[in-house]
This record gives sequence, C-alpha cells and structure tokens, in this order.
Amino acid sequence: MGRFNIVAVGQAGRLSYEAVLLVASLRARAPGFTGRLIIAEPQPGPLWREDPRIADRDLRAWLADQGAEILPFESRHFGQTYPYGNKIEALSALPPEPFLFLDTDTLILGDLGKVPFDFTRPAASMRREGTWPVIEPYGPGYAAIWKALYDRFGLDFAATLDLTQPDEYWQRYLYFNAGWFFGADARAFGARFADYAVAVWQDRPKELVLQELNPWLDQVVLPLVIASFGGGRPGPELAGMDGDVTCHYRALPLLYARESDLAVQVLEEVTAPNAVKKLLKAHEPFRRMIWQGKGAKARALFDRGDLPVREQTIRNRLKAEGLWLR
Repeated sequence: MGRFNIVAVGQAGRLSYEAVLLVASLRARAPGFTGRLIIAEPQPGPLWREDPRIADRDLRAWLADQGAEILPFESRHFGQTYPYGNKIEALSALPPEPFLFLDTDTLILGDLGKVPFDFTRPAASMRREGTWPVIEPYGPGYAAIWKALYDRFGLDFAATLDLTQPDEYWQRYLYFNAGWFFGADARAFGARFADYAVAVWQDRPKELVLQELNPWLDQVVLPLVIASFGGGRPGPELAGMDGDVTCHYRALPLLYARESDLAVQVLEEVTAPNAVKKLLKAHEPFRRMIWQGKGAKARALFDRGDLPVREQTIRNRLKAEGLWLR
C-alpha cells in the first residue's frame, strides 16, 4: 500500500474544533501513521464575505504541536456560495501523491495506517442514503439523470451499475457519501473534481433541470471522478472505514444517538486531556454534549439495535428534545 497523506479542511468556526477532535483521535488510535497530516485552510478572497481562516492561535499551535500542517489554498470557484466546494478546491494545494480525504467530523477509532487502500482504484464512503436525485413526477428517472452526467464527460455509465439492484432503484447507481474518498494523485484528482463540478454547476445537463445541486454537488460529481480514474465501490477490505477504524459522525448529537459504544468511548478518552478539553470547551455544542451531560441524554433516547431507518428521523427527535447542537 505504501505511504499516503491525510487531508481535511479546517476553517473558522465549527470545523476548526472538529479538526482538533479528528487529530486527537488519529494520534491516539493510529500512533503509527507516518504520512503527512494536512489541514487545508481556505484563504480570504473575493469569494468569501469574511476571513475563513482559523483565528484561534492556541488552536493553531496545538495542531502544529500534533504534527498537523495547516496548508493554505485559494478559493477560485466556490467559496461562500458553496462551502462544500472546499473539499474539491483544497486538493489543488496538495502534492501529487496518494491521499485520503476525511471530513473533519470524523473520529478515528482504529489503526488507519493499516487499512489496505489500493490507491490505483479510488473509492469513497458507502454510508449514505438516497438523497439525490429526487425523482419528480413526469420527470426523468434515475437512469436518465445519471446517464446524462456520465455521457457529459465521456464516461462508461453501464460499467458503474450494480446489477444486483433493480432498475430505477437508487442503489443501482454509483453514489457515495463524500465524507471520505481516496486516490493516487491528489492534485490530478482535485483538478478533475473541480473541472467536473464547475461544469455541472454552471451548465447542467437538461435532465438535471429539476434537481437541486446545493448541497449535493460534491456527491453528484464524486462518482464521475472516481469512475474516470478506474475506481468504484469499495471492497470488503475497506470495511473498517465507517466501521471499527473510522466513524463519520456528522454532528455530536448524532454520534451519541446512534454510534457504537467504541465511538463514544474514544470520543470521551481523546477529549479528556486538559489541553484538548480547554480548546474544545470554547465551542458550545462540544461543551454541552461532552461535559454537561447532553450527550448522555441523547444516547438514552435511542436503541442502537433498533434505530430509525432515516437519519432525519433521529435529527427530528433530537431537535424536539432540545438536543440538536451543532
């Protein structure tokens, strides 16, 4: 497998605190990881209303002490209008080397350095729901919408289909959660990701005229990019991702509500040291969920063996109980 770099996007606000938790868990649970750990940081410019950089000097210093490199990048296409575009544009600042992208709202549970990634065959997270496209009455179906995208970029649509799934069922079509993905050359991957994303954002195929692209653009384009580099769905050797190696928790209330006992144990262990606690207590949702008992209350609401099928149902229950803090 060889050495690879980890990259996440960090910027002012919630993502900076999530970056601390990500780095703390990586250092605690994967101490043998030898690649570069990069926190890509958007820089101020015309596409941002406010300075997006991490302002907290203590937080920046702690990240540096942990061996994390804060790497600046310019927002040339998206910025404030589509902040999820950061994960697309950040890759342009990376070296042309194997990479694993992680959303900052990820907790490392096991030895990430031992996951057998095949960087010549990129893949991404399958922990997703059928959020896009939304099929409208009398509009095109799943096959027509996805095929229009593959045709737009000269890609083999048929090769991406999961033929064990029925026609016009969303899981038949290649669709990922963009919470993690990897490839052999971050710069080449990022350039193609940006090219495809800007093309769809600015001039969508007619089959997509009824579809919302914000916030789904990254997840719409990611399958196309992965297919273009000869990748596809992750195999069983990557089961530790979204399993016993990583946990993409999305928001702390969701972590407490639905994730494993191991995830809660790791969360509370890596946030216990005073240096980490001092930084994270500055963020109210972390302070209230971890140290003021709101997380335990959220966990008590749900049976992990019988969770609602849709994440939105969990979110709604947490909101009703005043426990949706993010």
